Amino acid sequence: MTTTRTPRTTARSRARSFDSAAALYGQHRPGYPEALYDAVEELAGRRFAGARVADVGAGTGIGTAPMRARGAEVVAVEPGDGMAAEFRRTRPGIPIVRGDGDRLPLAGAAFDFLTYAQAWHWTDPARSVPEAHRVLKPGGALAIWWNDLDESADWVAGQGERIRAFFGADGPGGAVVGGAGAVGGSAQALGYRTLPRGLDSGFATRSVPWSRRIPLEAHLANLASHSAFLLLGEAGTREFLDAERERLNPLFPDGTVEEPYVVSVSVAVL
Repeated sequence: MTTTRTPRTTARSRARSFDSAAALYGQHRPGYPEALYDAVEELAGRRFAGARVADVGAGTGIGTAPMRARGAEVVAVEPGDGMAAEFRRTRPGIPIVRGDGDRLPLAGAAFDFLTYAQAWHWTDPARSVPEAHRVLKPGGALAIWWNDLDESADWVAGQGERIRAFFGADGPGGAVVGGAGAVGGSAQALGYRTLPRGLDSGFATRSVPWSRRIPLEAHLANLASHSAFLLLGEAGTREFLDAERERLNPLFPDGTVEEPYVVSVSVAVL
């Protein structure tokens, strides 16, 4: 396969790239296991039921809806036009406001939880940390988590190496591919998951392994929904996915892929 590279892009352009593929994102990105929300409750020392929650960088609501289902009063915060529109279409019962973690359009001392499901890395901690302090009630919890494909599985590790080689050191692969859903490498290993300083009690952490079984074509669509591929464009993405399909077909002859994940969650009580 020919190595394809694209010019270096800004964090803003990477973050907003999802607006062009919001439906693809919502349909094919993995959700989260119930054990994740159990872990957040345990680390925070309180349940979602009856709590006020702001889910920041909510996207299409993949992480938002389960907290609502647990009895929380949830408001989503999302900066992107396309993602917000898809959220409203698929989650009509959950309120959503436009904004981001650096400038939260929320009242002060009003929330029990402030959550970032694979979204903290799009913030500037010099701004988002003070904002977390401002909007959380005393004793409120900041919860940050990422979903990583588990590279202890040989086929996942091999795919990660191919993605990194495809984009090259100067392209958007690296942290972008590894961080936003951990396609192509652990966000931790790539330095993409840096927890903020300046929080009163520090973070308690937990790792939650899980997996999902999906069609091979859905796995490839999940890859295509990541910012590096969205910015690469249709031709380059198709080049990679066609070659990847050929490699994976012999490994999954029934056409079903089991994607192994580890959700890494960190919670600070302020």
